[in-house]
Amino acid sequence: MKLGAILPERRPAWLGPLVAVLVVYAVFAVLTPDTFLRTQNLLTMARQTVVVAICALGMTMVIVTGGIDLSTGSLVALTTVVVARLLKSGYSPGVAVLCALAVAAGVGALIGTLVGRFKMMPFVVTLGAMSILRGGAKGLADEQKIDCDTKGLEKLLSADLAAPGLWIALGLAVLVALLLGYTKFGRHVFAVGSNESAARLCGIDPARVKILVYTLSSLSFGIAGVMELSTLTVGDPTDSIGLELDVIAAVVIGGASLAGGEGSVVGAVLGALLMTVIKTGAVHEGMPSWTQEIATGAIIVMAVALDRARRSRQVGARR
Repeated sequence: MKLGAILPERRPAWLGPLVAVLVVYAVFAVLTPDTFLRTQNLLTMARQTVVVAICALGMTMVIVTGGIDLSTGSLVALTTVVVARLLKSGYSPGVAVLCALAVAAGVGALIGTLVGRFKMMPFVVTLGAMSILRGGAKGLADEQKIDCDTKGLEKLLSADLAAPGLWIALGLAVLVALLLGYTKFGRHVFAVGSNESAARLCGIDPARVKILVYTLSSLSFGIAGVMELSTLTVGDPTDSIGLELDVIAAVVIGGASLAGGEGSVVGAVLGALLMTVIKTGAVHEGMPSWTQEIATGAIIVMAVALDRARRSRQVGARR
């Protein structure tokens, strides 16, 4: 069997999210023009999108394989704690960041092994990892925030256009887009998500693909954790609770299918931006936080409903 026979026909999935971002932005621009249209507000929204967007890059790969990762928020929090703990112990920022990213990648490799080699359900494995990592972060931090000298890491997401974090996020998005769209590994990722049995007949090792995908995904969560530390300036084991929901919503809004086989890096980044625009607009409108949580939940439900409707249309078209 040829690999091309099982790969889905990929159309631009980011047009819908782009229109949604523009429409929502226009609505809030009309409602609160004095504050929402300020250049500083645009920059703030860009900075606030970085963490979710970087996580969405990894989650896109996972969801394309037909998996899910609920450990996102816990791994981001653990990363902030590991970096802060090492910085407080006198290590340089470079060493602290590399160690934290190594931990994140190791966690991903373990999750990928359990999912790929041992055939365990991604939902169950990552749900357990979510609790384990959160508990580990609390234990490492002695159940309190770790104050430390961030030694320049706070400049990653400084309040200006030259903030390195913005360009790192953009560079990572380009890298993942190229990886998924123009490499053999990317074709294997889509093939495994489209039809794992057929992919195996084509000579692809699905377990190996999943191990690599979860490793890279967790590495992206670790990078997002470093960005989170740059804004918090402390290691917080209770940070990023529920972040995985925003990330999954961003990826699905961006055109990924929870059934696997479909996903878009551009769409995922636009989905992350949409979530930020909605939350920022709600703040400018003076809406209480509970309404924002309701809006986030509603967006997730609508995103899944749109995903099911999109797949039903595709099945109907094939018939």
